Amino acid sequence: MKKIFLMAALVAAALPTMAQQLKYFVSGTYAKDGNTVYLIDRLTDKAIDSVVVADSKFAFSGTADKDAFMAVTLKNSKWNTVFFNDGIPVVINVNDSTLKGSPLNERLTKCDLECNAPRKAFGEKVSKMTEAEMNAKSDELMAEYAKMSSAMSAIANKIFKEERNSLIPLAFAELYIIDNGIESYDELVKEQVPFASHPYLKKVKDEIAKLLKPKDSPKSAFIGQKYTDFEMADPDGKMHKISEFIGEGKYVLVDFWASWCGPCRAEMPNVLEAYNKYHAKGFEVIGVSLDNKKDAWVKAVAQIQMPWLQLSDLKGFDCAAAAIYKVDAIPDNILIDPQGKIIDRALRSKSLHIRLQKIFGE
Repeated sequence: MKKIFLMAALVAAALPTMAQQLKYFVSGTYAKDGNTVYLIDRLTDKAIDSVVVADSKFAFSGTADKDAFMAVTLKNSKWNTVFFNDGIPVVINVNDSTLKGSPLNERLTKCDLECNAPRKAFGEKVSKMTEAEMNAKSDELMAEYAKMSSAMSAIANKIFKEERNSLIPLAFAELYIIDNGIESYDELVKEQVPFASHPYLKKVKDEIAKLLKPKDSPKSAFIGQKYTDFEMADPDGKMHKISEFIGEGKYVLVDFWASWCGPCRAEMPNVLEAYNKYHAKGFEVIGVSLDNKKDAWVKAVAQIQMPWLQLSDLKGFDCAAAAIYKVDAIPDNILIDPQGKIIDRALRSKSLHIRLQKIFGE
């Protein structure tokens, strides 16, 4: 008998761990009959089920992993209401994006609406503008986009702090990891927060890592190689080579950006903070703009108040430096050490500070 129990235990230990399954029941209302509503698995971003709204109502039922991160969305819409499968029925009002369910999911909805409020306000403003108005106010809109991005990141960071002992931060992992760097994922795992082992967290981390530094890509191939020099004009027309700044203990960040790039402008306060903190210790920044229009480039430099050297050949993505370093999306950057070796790339948000702290210390 003991041998039977022992064999059963060994077999059980050898089998893969199966996630606990829970039933879900999702119902809701939407004012527009005939529209298709989808139930999405956020881990795979694939539809689990779909239904056509009738009599302003819809419903889904089935089973899924316990704590599965799910969402209800409309066809061809960026709108979605997220929730965790905790076995408690969920009722969603698509008309105002509200949700009734467990205390966890109700808090999640409150956080989600708060975090998306800046984006919603910005989107509503832009949607009311004509193309001519958007072109005339492009600088203003870029500045507002940067503020919107910063506001959403700040809210995500607050949620990670206040809801750290629940699953709620998972829904904002993308904003959090982008703002705090890939290293923040390792910190969450080390801290063993309740959502550290949730597969969605690793999915987000892997996607961001692939986006910033895809393995075996032409971009990553530059790391460890000697830099290639190039020459461009500053706003006054004076020509400069980046080799003028390499050596003598300096670490040089060649920062690719453009006045029309919202994410670039949103990132600039972070670069400026790093510059102010480490410039006296040997940190230098050279901005390379992928603008086409000089007026827009010069105006943005003045607006953002970047004190470092700015260069451009005003050829957009046909920029000579962009071609050398395979820059096909911005923001992007390369970090060059005093010996002229490229030691890192695509350093954004907290990742830039963490990298510089390793070099210069506090």
